[in-house]
Amino acid sequence: METFKSFLEKIDVQQLTTQYVIPWVSNILFAILIFVIGRLISKWIVALVRRGLGRSKLDAMLINFVLSILSWILFLVVLVATLDQLQVDTTSFIALLGAAGLAVGLALKDSLQNFASGVMLILFRPFKAGDFVSAGGAEGVVEEIRIFSTTMRTPDNREVVVPNGDIFTSVIINNNARETRRIDFVIGIGYDDDLRLAKQTLEQVVTADERVLQDPVPFIAVGELGGSSVDILVRPWVKTSDYFATKCDLTERIKLALDEAGVSIPYPQMDVHLDKPVAA
Repeated sequence: METFKSFLEKIDVQQLTTQYVIPWVSNILFAILIFVIGRLISKWIVALVRRGLGRSKLDAMLINFVLSILSWILFLVVLVATLDQLQVDTTSFIALLGAAGLAVGLALKDSLQNFASGVMLILFRPFKAGDFVSAGGAEGVVEEIRIFSTTMRTPDNREVVVPNGDIFTSVIINNNARETRRIDFVIGIGYDDDLRLAKQTLEQVVTADERVLQDPVPFIAVGELGGSSVDILVRPWVKTSDYFATKCDLTERIKLALDEAGVSIPYPQMDVHLDKPVAA
């Protein structure tokens, strides 16, 4: 007991207060102040960015993800500044965060690729909801573009969910990107048929359809002299929304018109000539 009293008597309270208590209390108060003010500034920055992105045409889901990432980054900055004010060695803390981030990145490599691809798809907009596209090994009408995947509806009403990474790294064919689209027919007629009559008949069928555009003018010309037929190229232009219905209707009308005109559409055929062996 006397030893403890003697120890207390040796303590210089003024020196202890000046060298330790006041600096530590000051550091703690400044750290709290830095954290509070830093969080307020972070929220103000996030709100400012939210208003800026809200005026743009970016997808709402992308805006929320960007704001979430920005909020976490600002929080880490404020946390590091607070710990630094408390004279905590933040080097090890930052190294630990980096190692954890690397481990998570390696574990979620495919998910991060899909996330990055989803961001790029939303930013560059190669297609939008309602477009009929072929991408990522799938074909259908785009119903929803999410951050990690895209949902399509096939023509037979099946739902297909395609990872965004597969879409962004593949060729994307958007059938609705343009207002007009060309229908390509290859009509084969027999070599013995009247070529001029066939072209005239095809022109009459194509121009009679009101959905066929006159600008550009429908293209009708001989494309190839095939092995068993004379192939005529028929290429009318229509509005993209009329493409499928017009193609089906013209296919039927072309067949009926050529039959009525007496122009044949030959089957693929091969002529085989047999030579008799010469008698010795």
